[in-house]
Amino acid sequence: MTNTTTQGIKTVLHPVSDLAAAKAVYAALLGVPPQTDSDYYVGFEAEGQHIGLVPAGGPQGMTSPVAYWHVPDIEAKVAEVTAAGATVKEPAHEVGGGRLVATVTDPDGNVLGLIQDR
Repeated sequence: MTNTTTQGIKTVLHPVSDLAAAKAVYAALLGVPPQTDSDYYVGFEAEGQHIGLVPAGGPQGMTSPVAYWHVPDIEAKVAEVTAAGATVKEPAHEVGGGRLVATVTDPDGNVLGLIQDR
C-alpha cells in the first residue's frame, strides 16, 4: 500500500441553524468579513484557514463541525483510509472550481473530511 500524505486541516465546516446570526459571530471572532456570502454557504478566510457556515447542515446533513484534510489525491486517500477501516460516507465529488470533496467515518463514527484542489 502506498501512503499519501496530507497537507493538513485547512477547512472546517460548521452546520448552523441561523446563518445571519452565525455570520455575525464568526465575523467578530475572525476579524474579517466573509469572502463567500450566499443563502446556502458563508465562507471566511483567516490566517490560512477556511471556515464555512452551512445552513441546516446542507445536503450532506452535517450535525457537528467537520474538519477537512487537504490531500493531493483524494481517490488514493479514500482508498487508503477505507483499507485501514474507515467507511465512505460521501464519495468524492466536485463542488465547483475543480475542488473535490469526500467524507469518511472512522470506526467510532467520527466524520473526517477530505479535499483535493485541482
